[in-house]
Amino acid sequence: MSVYQFSATLMNGEEKLLSDYEGKVLLIVNTATKCGFAPQLKELQELYDNYKEKDFEVLGFPCNQFMNQEPGSNEEVIETCQVNYGVQFPLFKKVNVKGKDAHPLYKYLTNESKGFVTSDIKWNFTKFLVDRNGEVIKRYAPTISPSKIEVDIIKMI
Repeated sequence: MSVYQFSATLMNGEEKLLSDYEGKVLLIVNTATKCGFAPQLKELQELYDNYKEKDFEVLGFPCNQFMNQEPGSNEEVIETCQVNYGVQFPLFKKVNVKGKDAHPLYKYLTNESKGFVTSDIKWNFTKFLVDRNGEVIKRYAPTISPSKIEVDIIKMI
């Protein structure tokens, strides 16, 4: 299996096959605009800007499962991301990233790359680095800033 077996709905309502990203390095992140880590959205955009021409993508999955830190509608989420953080990378409609109703992609990601103590996503801005074959290479805690992941991205592109 790989991430390419999954699909998710983009903010514009389009169902996006992750196989469309085949051959690219991916950084998949669960986001929340009201979270203390929300400034990472700007860093994620900088990574995207710096490496998108080298087949790198950031995929953002807003989630409201952690202390109601993404309470707005999908339209409000995308507006906040674009206006406050300049986000241009793909954003998907809000999903659950843990529990029985977790999006199938997140069930796969957490199974492939266990967290510290548990495989569950514990907070917003957990990041998964995926190689060009769709394999999960590494999981990063919310406290790891995107700029610290850059060295691992460079090794893969």
